[in-house]
Amino acid sequence: MTKQLIINADNFGISKESNRAILDGYNNGYLTSASLRTNGKAFAAATEEILPECPNLSIGIQLNLTQGCALTKNNLLTDKKNKFNSGFFSIRLKSYRKEYMDEVEKEFRCQIETVLSHTKIDNISSVNNIHLIPNIFNLVVKLAQEYNIPYVRTQFEELYFIPKLLKHLNLRYPINLIGLFIINHLSNKDKKLIQSANLKTNDYFIGSAYRNMMDCETVESGLEAIDNEKDCIVEISINPYINRNRKNNEFKITQDMKLKDSIERMGFELTNYKRIGQ
Repeated sequence: MTKQLIINADNFGISKESNRAILDGYNNGYLTSASLRTNGKAFAAATEEILPECPNLSIGIQLNLTQGCALTKNNLLTDKKNKFNSGFFSIRLKSYRKEYMDEVEKEFRCQIETVLSHTKIDNISSVNNIHLIPNIFNLVVKLAQEYNIPYVRTQFEELYFIPKLLKHLNLRYPINLIGLFIINHLSNKDKKLIQSANLKTNDYFIGSAYRNMMDCETVESGLEAIDNEKDCIVEISINPYINRNRKNNEFKITQDMKLKDSIERMGFELTNYKRIGQ
């Protein structure tokens, strides 16, 4: 019986600052997993400069319909400048239209094949959690099977609280909580489809309730909420960056030895989808 923990850096390729943090976290910390954004400004640098330096880094793809420019040309997903122009709820409404989903499939295939031209993909996630939308998730499962991608992220997160009042006295936290309940509902449904498709997913997720507020304390509190679970896979989503000499709190998660000791004390084994997929 093992408790496996994956700390995953999202937004790999979005900027040089993110790339630098992932490389540093890999070389000098315990970061072993990252998800590529194909339309990020630093995608080429991520694949050509960072990946060769990180041979054991597990790579996922962050499918994207909400930020930046599309890789394909179409009018249903983007504005006249080919920039994505829809958010989560707008995409959910549009996902009932066949012609819209045809364009989504075309775009997703292009994104997946762009990453595959550089490296193997171990798991699928998305920007702004859009892959959890039911019709989008059906498509993602189909593509995961076709492209032999074994893991698809689901995001069921146990509700937990950290002992810092200031973390909760802001507009971001209640908005995150609303998102958490929606995402948990969708993830419970999506897990059933994962099982029927003979694919795999994580059992728990940490990174929704305190999104954009993650630090070592939130990670430890989130893990304590599921400390009694056995034989499970937990994925933590962080967005680390190094801007000149400034390192954000999410970067520090990949380096903090006190947190690493707490992770091991609770019986979690640090791993990634590449290792557990072997």
